[in-house]
Amino acid sequence: MKKTGVWAAAAVLALAWGSAQADVLADIQKKGEIVVGVLGTDEPNSFIDPKTRELVGYDVDLGKAVAQKIGVKPVFKQLTVAARIPELQQGHVDLLAASLTHTKEREAQLDFSITTFVTGQTVLVKKSSGINDVPDLAGKRVVTVKGGTQEPNTKKAVPTATVITFDTAPQAFQALQQGKGAAFVNDDKSVVRALVQLGDNGKDYKILPSNLSIEPLALGIKKGESGLKQAVDSTLRELEASGKAEALYEQWYGQKSPLKMPKRNFKFDS
Repeated sequence: MKKTGVWAAAAVLALAWGSAQADVLADIQKKGEIVVGVLGTDEPNSFIDPKTRELVGYDVDLGKAVAQKIGVKPVFKQLTVAARIPELQQGHVDLLAASLTHTKEREAQLDFSITTFVTGQTVLVKKSSGINDVPDLAGKRVVTVKGGTQEPNTKKAVPTATVITFDTAPQAFQALQQGKGAAFVNDDKSVVRALVQLGDNGKDYKILPSNLSIEPLALGIKKGESGLKQAVDSTLRELEASGKAEALYEQWYGQKSPLKMPKRNFKFDS
């Protein structure tokens, strides 16, 4: 009888847990808004438009599309790279649209949408540095952003490199310019953007020919929120089917954008 009672109690708890998880999307709809965590310092994914002082970008547009699909108002909260997952786990944000790499290790911490971008992590150095490819970083100081996959990927590729991290990518990039590091590591789109920002001084820098990694990016969802994940994935698939996903890429990354990156080589479909 005691075992039966224990099993019955466990079954009730399991049902209660499942109901609580299933209510997350309903809670968002009830409050009429979805809080989306973004970086805000990661042009062109999420950044403050200097003219309008509004938050704009590729990730911002994805967050707006999810909000529209659910029928609520999007509210954006700026986060550091290191704070992204803790803020989601603690319920301070409902969704991450923050240049988040989908890794097997992170699947134990949160759920991911289907892929929203595919990028490679690259290295930017001064031409005068004498560094010609990734192996030349051995024994050198490398600057990057804190809390992302850049640091472990750099250490994996070049174990003897000294990695120095900063709260934001712009801070790390500035450190490179100030000579505080011999190389700057970030996603290829961010490195290209950094070169664009240098203007005429960009001629003094170069991107190394070898990538540190190829990484899929995705939106982050709190673990077990199946209803929200379904809504997010449905939104992304609709953007792909309608051609809006392609248009977003062209707007923020394509040949008409400041980055002028090559044609998109991925889709919102897996």
